[in-house]
Amino acid sequence: MKKKETRYIAVEGPIGVGKTTLAEILAAKLEARPILEHADENPFLQDYYQNIKKNAFQTQVFFLLSRWKQQQTLFQTDLFDQNLVSDYLFAKDRIFAELSLSAAELALYDRISELVVSRPPVKPDLVVYMYASLDRLIQRVNRRSKSYETPMTPEYLEGVLKAYNDYFFDYTETPLLMVNTEQIDFVANPDDFLELFTKIQSIRSGVHHLTPAGNLPLPKRKN
Repeated sequence: MKKKETRYIAVEGPIGVGKTTLAEILAAKLEARPILEHADENPFLQDYYQNIKKNAFQTQVFFLLSRWKQQQTLFQTDLFDQNLVSDYLFAKDRIFAELSLSAAELALYDRISELVVSRPPVKPDLVVYMYASLDRLIQRVNRRSKSYETPMTPEYLEGVLKAYNDYFFDYTETPLLMVNTEQIDFVANPDDFLELFTKIQSIRSGVHHLTPAGNLPLPKRKN
């Protein structure tokens, strides 16, 4: 009997774009195990948004260690007998480290990462990169009203968006689906989710795009 295909899908994107919401919906639809990061459990996060320069290093190291601990579970072979959906890609830790740390802190962070990460992280079978305009991200962050995000500035969020767009501009590590979420509501509109789900089910290689709104340019590198 042919073994049933299982897949590991990672959902990524800037703050407020809806990664966790989509990952949870996908996991339920695929009867998959959700692998969710719990940013609220980082004890340094509140202080991070109050003073990024002062608190970035300990915040990023905590995220590195907790995300790697989660990755360790993915090496357990029995997990690959089921679908997996995560709301982050392990590489995001380095994206935020580059954005927030000084040169000296980044060098130390990289040294710690070399010592901690004992083998390459598990590669997903598909990465879904969700993007939206800065104005839309600000609206969504404000709507979800997480207390520790209150001090977040539009300039910081713009930097996060640029860092993500730069990273995925040249991304070739896995199959990739880039999704314009500007006018999409996966929760309230079942047709939006069905269109995305159908696309996800069909992808096994290459770079693909889903732009239902049709009015937001594809991410591009900014100088």
